[in-house]
Amino acid sequence: MRIAGVTLPDDKQLAYSLPLIYGIGPTRALKILKEAGIDPVRKGTDISAEEEQKIRVLAEGYTIEGELRREIGQNIKRLKDIRSERGIRHERRLPVRSQRTKTNSRTVRGNTRKTMGSGRRSLEKT
Repeated sequence: MRIAGVTLPDDKQLAYSLPLIYGIGPTRALKILKEAGIDPVRKGTDISAEEEQKIRVLAEGYTIEGELRREIGQNIKRLKDIRSERGIRHERRLPVRSQRTKTNSRTVRGNTRKTMGSGRRSLEKT
C-alpha cells in the first residue's frame, strides 16, 4: 500500500505501519483507522482496495510528508530571517527550547567535556 509516496509494509499491523508516514504518529494512526472503520490489528494484505482508499483519503486530509517538511522548513527560515532567539539557536545548531547545554547536547558540541588539564598535561606544556 502506498500513501503520500511512502510504501507501507504489508506484513505489519496497520496501527504500526501508518506511523511510518512523516506527520502520522501512533495516536493519529489509530484515529484514522477508527474513522475508516478498520480494525488496527489487521495487516496490509488483509484489507480491500476500497478500505485502502478510505485510509488514503483520511491520511491525506492531514498535512503529511513533503508538505509538512516544507512547512516546518519555512517556519525555521522565518525565525532565522527575523533574527529571533530561536532562529539564532537553529543557525548555531544548539538546543532551541531552553534545554541545558552544560552537560547535555554533547554530540552537537563535540561529544567530549573539556575541563582543566590533568597534572601530566599541564607539565608537558611548560
